[in-house]
Amino acid sequence: MGSWEKTISAVLHLFWLDTIRRKIIVFSLLATLIPSLTMGWLSYTQSKRLLEAKTTEELRNVTANTAQELGLWLRERQYEAKVFSNSYEVTENVEKSVEPRERKEAIRRLKDYLTSVRGNFSVYEELLAMDRKLKVIASSAKKASRLRLPDDWLSRVKSSSGFIGQPYRDRGKDRGVIVVGAPIKASNGRLLGLLVAKLNFRSIERQLKASPVAETGKVYVVAAEGSVIASSGPLPLPFMETKLEPGIVQTLFNQEGMSLAYSNFEGERVMGTLTKLSPTDWGVIAEVPQATAFAETTNNLNLIVLIASGLLIGIALMAYFLGLSIVRPLDRLASGAATVAAGQLKVDLPVVGHGEVGALTRNFNDMVTRLRKGRDELAASNSALSDRNKELERLSITDGLTGLYNRKHLMETLVHESGRARRHNHSFCVMMLDIDHFKRYNDTFGHLAGDRLLTKVASILKECFRDVDYVARYGGEEFLVMLPESDPKHALQAGQRARCKVLEDTAKDTKLPESVTISIGLATFPDNGDTPVAMILSADAALYEAKRTGRNRLMIASGKPKIKTPVA
Repeated sequence: MGSWEKTISAVLHLFWLDTIRRKIIVFSLLATLIPSLTMGWLSYTQSKRLLEAKTTEELRNVTANTAQELGLWLRERQYEAKVFSNSYEVTENVEKSVEPRERKEAIRRLKDYLTSVRGNFSVYEELLAMDRKLKVIASSAKKASRLRLPDDWLSRVKSSSGFIGQPYRDRGKDRGVIVVGAPIKASNGRLLGLLVAKLNFRSIERQLKASPVAETGKVYVVAAEGSVIASSGPLPLPFMETKLEPGIVQTLFNQEGMSLAYSNFEGERVMGTLTKLSPTDWGVIAEVPQATAFAETTNNLNLIVLIASGLLIGIALMAYFLGLSIVRPLDRLASGAATVAAGQLKVDLPVVGHGEVGALTRNFNDMVTRLRKGRDELAASNSALSDRNKELERLSITDGLTGLYNRKHLMETLVHESGRARRHNHSFCVMMLDIDHFKRYNDTFGHLAGDRLLTKVASILKECFRDVDYVARYGGEEFLVMLPESDPKHALQAGQRARCKVLEDTAKDTKLPESVTISIGLATFPDNGDTPVAMILSADAALYEAKRTGRNRLMIASGKPKIKTPVA
């Protein structure tokens, strides 16, 4: 056999392709699956790429149009502030307000003018006229509110026709506002003061809500540091407290007009695009959920998977029945051989055909008949030997007198249980039991009576504890009980039950000359020791205390043994 054949056979074996039927099925599935998945993946990636480009273009158009509209709106407010500040009513009355004789009348007329303008423009929350020292001369409100002006307002009004401040929360009305300022100048160009308009964001929010993206996604205005200024939908936090991650905002500003996948301020995965909003340092973001943006692609992918699954099922069924018709006689023979290899010799395969497979089947049946005859003869010998081995195994781990487990098997079991309890972080309990005054009993009634008593107590202990509990003879008149996954409360109940049962049953047993009592010491893993030897020492110390304080009682160990013990 060539080395390449061995290599191919080993590779096929790794993929469980040893049978002809599996090879036919797998080849058919691969011949269908590879082209289907390749075309499906190409279609999916192309569709996703097109949808991503389409979504990016739509978001770019939305942000560009919205930024243009909002920029125009802000410039209109700037222009209006400039017009108001240059009006005769404002300039004349601001100049007169410094004259003591005309001050009162000038302020009244200025206030009436500002109130009239405020009544005609709902976008203004308040209009104020201020002097160069930012002292309010007149306001459209009954009580002028405190404003938050830019620190460089003076240089900005000198170098340009006005300024737009940063948005902030008006605590008096509990809403977001922004101030627009324009200089008030005399006819000779001298700066008299400022006309400041406090704007609300209702108009901006209406424009954002009117965006086509607002139906499926969000459109909002964000500051350079990430605070959301206005949104097409409700915000989870108060004004300017809802924020995007600074890194995301910086990337959006740096890649203006490009789409970016990120998690928005609600933690939703979205695709978004930003366009800067002139004349501010803000940006307009339009975003849609990724699930919505790629819904069509997802549907196409699901359809591709459904079609491919249907093809796979159909091809698999055809390949299965084709393989079945070709390899069924060989499969039957292989199954029979596997059954024989598993030790089942009640096999009698039907002989189909007269060719090589038929001859092989007849020889196989003859071989199985001879094997069956030899196995029956061997089974009879092995049965007798097995019975002897089981008896030897039982004798090696049990006490010959009581039938309980012996001390050697006890220590092995304790080692195993302490390791299991340590791994799984649970407790178990160990009881050391001793028959009170057993030496006097032996000396008084003889060793045969003592043996009968030991057997009786062992039988009682088996009845009093659970099937999963481990009862062993530790030596002489001492017994040890291990209670897996038990706490001191349940172990105490079981021990007291056993103590009372021993006294009651030995008193009723007419074959015993007198009743006896037992004393018990109880230890818990790991509170009273984390090794088998430490547990036994703790239980033995508690048993000693029970003996010392009067016998016929159960004592619980306290603390760990003071003697250092080796790890078992």
